[in-house]
Amino acid sequence: MPTTRFDKESIKEAIIGKLQRYNGKTLEDATNQQIYHAVASTVRDQIMQKWMAYKEKEKKEQGKKLYYLSVEFLTGRSLYCNILNMTSQENYRLAMKELGIDYRKVFAEEPEPGLGNGGLGRLAACFMDSLASLSLPAMGCTIRYEYGLFRQKIIDGRQVEVPDSWLENGNAWEMPVPEDTCEVHYGGKIETYFEENGNMRFYHHDYQTVEAIPYDMPVVGYDCETVNSLRMWRARSPKALDFDSFNSGDYFKAMKEQELAAVISKVLYPEDNHYEGKELRLKQHYFFTSATLQYALKDFKRRFGNDFSIFPDKVTIHINDTHPGLAIPELMRLLMDEEGLGWDEAENIVRRTVAYTNHTIMPEALEKWPEKMMRELLPRIYMILQEINRRLCARLAEEYHNGFDPRIARMAVTAYDMVHMANLCVSMSYSVNGVSQLHGEILKEDTFRDFCKLEPEKFTAITNGITHRRWLMSANRMLTGLITDTIGTGWIKEPERLRELLPYRDDAAFREKFDQAKRHNKERFAAFLKARQGDIVDPETMYDVQAKRLHEYKRQLLNALHIMVLYGRIKDDPNFTMQPRTFIFGAKASPAYYIAKQIIRMIISIGRMIERDERARKYLKVVFLENYDVSSAEMLMPAADLSEQLSTAGYEASGTGNMKFMMNGAVTMGTMDGANIEIYDQVGQDNIYIFGMRSNTVRDLKQEGSYSPTHIYETNSELRKALTAIIDGTLTPENPATLQDIYHSLLFSDPYFVLKDFGSYSMAQRRVDKDYQDREKWLRMTVTNTACSGIFSSDRTIREYNERIWHLK
Repeated sequence: MPTTRFDKESIKEAIIGKLQRYNGKTLEDATNQQIYHAVASTVRDQIMQKWMAYKEKEKKEQGKKLYYLSVEFLTGRSLYCNILNMTSQENYRLAMKELGIDYRKVFAEEPEPGLGNGGLGRLAACFMDSLASLSLPAMGCTIRYEYGLFRQKIIDGRQVEVPDSWLENGNAWEMPVPEDTCEVHYGGKIETYFEENGNMRFYHHDYQTVEAIPYDMPVVGYDCETVNSLRMWRARSPKALDFDSFNSGDYFKAMKEQELAAVISKVLYPEDNHYEGKELRLKQHYFFTSATLQYALKDFKRRFGNDFSIFPDKVTIHINDTHPGLAIPELMRLLMDEEGLGWDEAENIVRRTVAYTNHTIMPEALEKWPEKMMRELLPRIYMILQEINRRLCARLAEEYHNGFDPRIARMAVTAYDMVHMANLCVSMSYSVNGVSQLHGEILKEDTFRDFCKLEPEKFTAITNGITHRRWLMSANRMLTGLITDTIGTGWIKEPERLRELLPYRDDAAFREKFDQAKRHNKERFAAFLKARQGDIVDPETMYDVQAKRLHEYKRQLLNALHIMVLYGRIKDDPNFTMQPRTFIFGAKASPAYYIAKQIIRMIISIGRMIERDERARKYLKVVFLENYDVSSAEMLMPAADLSEQLSTAGYEASGTGNMKFMMNGAVTMGTMDGANIEIYDQVGQDNIYIFGMRSNTVRDLKQEGSYSPTHIYETNSELRKALTAIIDGTLTPENPATLQDIYHSLLFSDPYFVLKDFGSYSMAQRRVDKDYQDREKWLRMTVTNTACSGIFSSDRTIREYNERIWHLK
């Protein structure tokens, strides 16, 4: 097969030629959007050559393959990272420069794929990057959401959700694969019958059919031949337009069936505070797991025939949290109903094929479905779940010598009219892992302690990671250049070698260059922010950043209350001074999460209160970064000085934002929670700010039920004044009662111990203020953080997954 060259001159010719053929434009006449598509399709051509060659290699090697199922993949923009991973940056840079193309404007034309929301999706995207870069065969599988989650607009100080039409101008990277289209069935009836040999079989009829249409995006490994696939499934009705209804004027009926199917792949996380929303989520989860498993079996048979005894040796199905947990009964269904295997044989295969990662210990976040909904929507799956549960409970009754042991109800898959997905995943998987060392211990000792006592060997903990290629090499090119000039290029493929930077923290010249890179990134972010939303920030101030999904346990409220206390000190004491700080928040709140949306409103109100005061705004600035996404994170994280990781100890499974900030030289302010503990272990107590209760203290305090936030309110005058300002008109003069629900929550319940940890947090912040003014000390801390961050590369994480769980070649 002839190959196309991608040197500088060939790239220039390709870009000009594509503009002529596809748009009828010269370079001078083309819009930035048209130039983007010309550049992207040139890069895509280069990827396609590698992709085809890799697929051929994969067929010949007949190795084991991983299917990584996740309801979201927060990929971010692909153009620059694809160029980077193909090590073609210099050729494309020179080609675009000689053509007079402003690459910043062109790269900004790429839409951010609406395939994910927060840490779960970004972790999945980092994992795919590392799998390809380590040459491990894998396919990521999800839904091709037409509108993603939502675009966040801040209007009159409130979050407003608008559709995210990310596919409006197409997706330059996806490729439809119509030959892999399959059917997914909902509803209907199940009839049981017996074959002549006595085997029981099941006939499913009167169901609704939805077609699953696959689209593949390439995932390019860094400086290697591997190109894996991210498969996205789009839902479509198999029925054409109902012309009789259309011609009779009943347009709604004519389109009804098509719309009912298409809605499955419309949005990520449809609101589930009503029955219809829950049902749609269940449809989504079954849709992409069923389609993926059908393809996995089809691909297995194409490669190995019908010898399913070797299926676990050739396929691993990894469930990223419980959303794809229906893969377990669906694989059972396919093996039994479609391939003719018996229950015991199918169960043995499933138990050796499926692995599960848990991402939360919060009981309300452990996914459950009403049995009635499962029975009506997925009748055959429900039958299989019932039998899984019957066999599980029988084994447990035998184990405990008591059919009424309370542990059985806690471990059951179906109990109290609900299907408990976490219990399904734990009981039927061969591996269960947490995503930090603390999280792994909590899973074993608390969340799944009954399962762990029976099968301790299946539980492990593998600390999350981030791809340094995107979060350092792509996002922070000035610092990347400094690192490479200082210690060479070895760290790029062995990121743990960033530790070779440690001696340079004592080198004044290196510290100065490190500081210059940070200053450059702060100025770059300031320009980005002004262009994006008109906010003006001063790069001379400290950038104090908390950017993550908005949830009460992540405690953005703790940060906000501290800002109000600082405001009070400035107002009350004319002699008070401090290091000027810009507090930057980035977060989306779930549309139905009332308190989370109120917290956003509170943060914005604090910023407005400060702006009204001439003296306060000399020291304080509060910015809420609208529609926080991967692209804005790539601008923000290299600019951050302080990284706020404030979750209540024992609630954050791991976190990955903490790692991204650390890698870019920000110092962490955090609790001993999730991966903060391991960051502390890496950098030492002098290079991180730790505050607050430990997880065992939080657990004991919850169990005792003796915590009284009103006592703290009465004894801490600064905090009392800040809380009172929430409701007395200081914060929201236009309507003092606007934020009263936050006030009442903190004062009368405080479920995440915001007030309890406030004193410790405030003292740690005093140390930050003092240390930041000692520039040489602060720079040593920042260099230490970057130097110690290599262990948090997702390459290390994926190696551990492969050694302990997947065993891919």
